[in-house]
Amino acid sequence: MSKIGKINISIPEKVKVVQNGNLLNIEGPLGKKTLNIDTNTFDLKIEEGKTVSLKPKNLNQDTKRLWGMNRSLLNNAIIGINIGYGKTLELNGVGYRASLKGKQLNMQLGFSHDINFDIPDTVKITVEKQTIIKISGSDKQEVGMIASKIKALRPPEPYKGKGIKEQGQYILKKEGKKK
Repeated sequence: MSKIGKINISIPEKVKVVQNGNLLNIEGPLGKKTLNIDTNTFDLKIEEGKTVSLKPKNLNQDTKRLWGMNRSLLNNAIIGINIGYGKTLELNGVGYRASLKGKQLNMQLGFSHDINFDIPDTVKITVEKQTIIKISGSDKQEVGMIASKIKALRPPEPYKGKGIKEQGQYILKKEGKKK
């Protein structure tokens, strides 16, 4: 039995969940999302628009593996449409700064050139101060993917901690050379 899969998902008041065959349409204050649930493998029940439960039709190794994952994807979609997800990135280093230029995030990261990162339409990026970047959106996977792409442009180095890191991320610092 899946510990995560057994838990029912409560639907907030502002969110509507409607099933059309294999597709599950979720509408809320932050937009719409469509999920594809395999109805041959799973039995999906929406009870009075307040809870959603996902149960496998027959228990075997494959359905046990997919049960918790599908439940988590459904829960993340409902939370994302209602509240949204966000990540905060920090730029550490002398001369490291970011700014918005139209649909692009312009960053100076110690290279000889500026780096322009194209912002997708589904994600909102704001720059506070010049060293803090806030990424928000309704899709948890996409927000995390954008954050990881930006972090990969200049990962934090272990000696001085210069680079792009998530807020609250701890960097193990190494000791420098000794004489």
